Amino acid sequence: MTAPQSDDLRTLSAAQLDALREVANIGAGHAATALSQMTEQRIMISVPQLTVSALDDVPNQIAPPEEPVAAVLMKMEGDLTGLTLLVFPHPIALKVAGLMMRRPVTELGRIEESAIKEAGNILSAAYLNALADFFKMTLLPSPPSLAIDMSDAVLTSTYVASAQGASFVVCVESEFHLQDKDEKLRGFFLLLPDPPSLRTMLKAIRVG
Repeated sequence: MTAPQSDDLRTLSAAQLDALREVANIGAGHAATALSQMTEQRIMISVPQLTVSALDDVPNQIAPPEEPVAAVLMKMEGDLTGLTLLVFPHPIALKVAGLMMRRPVTELGRIEESAIKEAGNILSAAYLNALADFFKMTLLPSPPSLAIDMSDAVLTSTYVASAQGASFVVCVESEFHLQDKDEKLRGFFLLLPDPPSLRTMLKAIRVG
């Protein structure tokens, strides 16, 4: 018997969510490898946490309301369309910029922001490649842009300007362990498919 169709990612079964978690795990592993190559650091990844939630519920997962975040935004094109964000709480963004520039960073100027954007571009591509392999589809990221603001402001402005009606978010929380420095970097990869792409994803997951 066919399950009733719904445009709500929260209706997925446990097995279907497990499949998405495996994709997140593969994407996080690729991201850790890419970050290691970029920074010449030994980096391990913990098992990522995947949640599916309404867009309005996401800011509280990422950072306290008074803490700014750095978000690398990319439009997703190809067989699926929508938006992706790689979000770092502000203290982590400073560490990411420092890793990329190989020196301590205490504030985010133009050069530091460019370094974060480069890191976000490469890390987001790692997650998208894993997703493309899973769905056997072509996914093409746009050039990245960077927003630095409170998490609710970033997501609200993103929703209004670019998400084209997206209402549900796949959020992958990953923790990267820098072994040489004994530090941890926590980042959030957000996938906001537009309504037609959400239906395509749901159909592909349910058939799979």
